[in-house]
Amino acid sequence: MTQTQSNPTNDHNAAPKRVRVGDLLVAKGLVTSEQIDKALAFQKDRGHQKLLGEVLIELEYVTEAQVMEALAEAYGIPFVHLDAKVSDPAVLETIPSDFQDQQCVLPLFLVNGKLTLAVAEPANVFIVEEVTRLTGHTVQLVAATAKDIKATLLAHATGDHDLAIDDLIDDIEEEDFTLVEQQITDLTDGSEDSANESPVIKLVNFLLFAAVQEGASDIHIEPDDSALRVRFRVDGQLYQKMTPPAKMLPAVVSRIKIMAKLDISERRIPQDGGISIRIGKRPVDLRVSTMPGKFGEKVVIRIIDKNNAMTGIDQIGFSKEMYDQFTSLISQPNGIVLVTGPTGSGKSTTLYAALRQINKESVNISTVEDPVEMNIPGINQFQTNEKAGFTFAAALRSLLRQDPDIVMLGEIRDQETARIATQAALTGHMVLSTLHTNDSPSAITRLFNIGVEPYLVAASIRGVLAQRLVRRICKNCKEPVDLHDTLRRTIERMGPQAQAIETFYHGEGCKACRGTGYAGRAGIYELFAPNDDALDAITSGESLQELRRIAQASGYITLLQDGLQKVDAGITTIEELVAATTH
Repeated sequence: MTQTQSNPTNDHNAAPKRVRVGDLLVAKGLVTSEQIDKALAFQKDRGHQKLLGEVLIELEYVTEAQVMEALAEAYGIPFVHLDAKVSDPAVLETIPSDFQDQQCVLPLFLVNGKLTLAVAEPANVFIVEEVTRLTGHTVQLVAATAKDIKATLLAHATGDHDLAIDDLIDDIEEEDFTLVEQQITDLTDGSEDSANESPVIKLVNFLLFAAVQEGASDIHIEPDDSALRVRFRVDGQLYQKMTPPAKMLPAVVSRIKIMAKLDISERRIPQDGGISIRIGKRPVDLRVSTMPGKFGEKVVIRIIDKNNAMTGIDQIGFSKEMYDQFTSLISQPNGIVLVTGPTGSGKSTTLYAALRQINKESVNISTVEDPVEMNIPGINQFQTNEKAGFTFAAALRSLLRQDPDIVMLGEIRDQETARIATQAALTGHMVLSTLHTNDSPSAITRLFNIGVEPYLVAASIRGVLAQRLVRRICKNCKEPVDLHDTLRRTIERMGPQAQAIETFYHGEGCKACRGTGYAGRAGIYELFAPNDDALDAITSGESLQELRRIAQASGYITLLQDGLQKVDAGITTIEELVAATTH
């Protein structure tokens, strides 16, 4: 991505044509002058070596494709979206693979002696001459994003052999990918030798690198009878990334085990471990789980990107009213505040955001987690160890002798933990924790069911936040949509708020979102802060239906209502909302 570029398709000896990427993007209406000024200030403040176009992409003002398309138009060359079907595999052999990788170019097709070449740097005045020298063909340039070129090269490589994969992931520099690992040498079956071979190392590194770059939350490495499938979970949905040769499975699994400090010789039982890596300056923790199957060990790697986890409460999608109410709850001197929702609904992100909000030098904050997903400076964090007897209850009991002001429990799982947490709240501590319930009022009855007396719940509970995650509509292909009859009938049943929405949106599907129409996720929330009527009902041990009635009478916003606000704002689709709120 360059700020000043020249047109190489005309006279190679002519003076370079000066092109300012900021002016181009403003002229096309893709960014505003104010955003350019902010990007320049960001570039200066952070000491960025990146060019303006790259900074604009980092700030999410534009996409890489939008920048490249604008530059291509200025230079008078076509801009193309690439996939593996566009290029001729035979033409790839006209240029050495190492040259393609180093220069980020892709030969597409050869017609009547003219080679069409996709480039990520159309201003490189030497590339035409160099490729002409290498191939003996006249060269015609088209522009494409570096991401598309590399993905297309990889797609062609995965249909070949191990060394092709090795060749195509050399672009990950060692300084961009740092790994803390432990080699295991007490082996007799050759697994370690295979795991430490260059193609295997680079393939595993590439998978981790690509998953983090694409914002994946999990990597699934799944063996079948005659195939090996690698899938990434992005925005809650799995999609197939690549299919390496099946014979690589043992070496790939062994490599991951070495990195995670697991027993490489044990293939009969499940194992769990962790890996710490750094991609560029981004610290990333990985949780590894292996499980033996019929065709070999399946591996799932959970990605905990610490950059993504450093979200503030003002960034997780609260309305202003809910933000003010929630920050008021967690700022109280004592009591229990719960965050509820199913696995994968973002509860940990919300709790970490809450801790950062209230973290200050004058308070002692301690956490008990399983596992510790994010290290927060200034907070004491402890990880449970069930085998050693260091359970949530045992840890909390000991922690209360450490003079904490605020305690965060990863989860309230049993009666003992719930009772200790309640007693802590009643003796002057603020307790934050999670439960798995469908909505906010259900958390109250769950505490009853666990075995906490209703009067203790009423005395200690301050608020319950329920949440879900919904996929965001891709900004690049967002457009109004006419709903089909089934959805319209669903909207009719949702009531006046849904019926009042004038325009519904969806993503048509584009290269940036892999054709899904979605990119990223947003939270929808409901916050139940019991008023006097609700507290009386809780003390009396009233039913869930009665608690819901009282909550709704108090005017609290439900998950569905908050979600409809985000549908109306064009953040998500009605289909996503229905899927997230249908129990």
